[in-house]
Amino acid sequence: MRHTTLKSGLRELLAHTLLFCGIGLVLTLAGWLGATDLLALLLSQPGRRWPILLLTLILSLAISGFLIFAHRAAADRANLAVMQQKAATARQAEIASQLAMLQAQIEPHFLFNTLANVQSLIDQDAATAKQMLAHLNDYLRATLTRTRLPQGTLGDELTVIRHLLFIAGIRLGERLQWQMEVDPGLLTHPLPPLLLQPLVENALKHGIEPALLGGRLHIRAGHLGDELVLTVSDNGVGMPPSGHGHGVGLANVRQRLDSLYGAAGRLRLQPNPEGGVCAALHLPWQGDQAGDSPISQA
Repeated sequence: MRHTTLKSGLRELLAHTLLFCGIGLVLTLAGWLGATDLLALLLSQPGRRWPILLLTLILSLAISGFLIFAHRAAADRANLAVMQQKAATARQAEIASQLAMLQAQIEPHFLFNTLANVQSLIDQDAATAKQMLAHLNDYLRATLTRTRLPQGTLGDELTVIRHLLFIAGIRLGERLQWQMEVDPGLLTHPLPPLLLQPLVENALKHGIEPALLGGRLHIRAGHLGDELVLTVSDNGVGMPPSGHGHGVGLANVRQRLDSLYGAAGRLRLQPNPEGGVCAALHLPWQGDQAGDSPISQA
């Protein structure tokens, strides 16, 4: 550190020395261009030496100060850009870590339940067991592809959710009905992974599965103003008396929304008029389409 400071001081001293030595040449050049040659005036009129020297010194210090200020401002801008890049890299790493943590929390529960169902179906209904394994294979392949990308699309997320619902449908049978209502033009809209899927998992686990007769799951996506609105509604057992969502999945979704969008992204939970719960994700619109896609308001 001391060596760096000494080196920087010597560099500034050299710059000042060169500046003072060169100021005479600059003034002479100015004389050639038609301005007053202060150097020649200094030599020809000794009586006016000190005023001229003072003027030269002030001019030199002004030019030197400007150059030093410009150099330091450029260095500060470069340092700020480096710091911003490091902060962005750290933020991306934090978001990737959160995604990996959320993935690790979701996958084992779903995987173990599915494999247990396959095991029970092998002796009773081998064809259905084979069908469930095929959907599980497609689900895991789509999930692996999605989580390797820094940014996915709504279509990627719905592909994973579709396989998840096919598997849940085999397990729950007629107790589960589901529907997706999504404008095809929205499928390419950017969407970070594992924002919508936990809402579907939550609706299945806490809304439809505990209901004696099961229920219906409805997934909607629409462009409303400057937001992409994604809703997952069910007509299951409804919200708990506390009025808050269940489990770590929703807490992780809220945390990821805050990390990704700040105040511009939010999750809203409220009772579904048909019974059950309606969960709505409000995300900043990142597309270039004009107009609003119709979407039911909860």
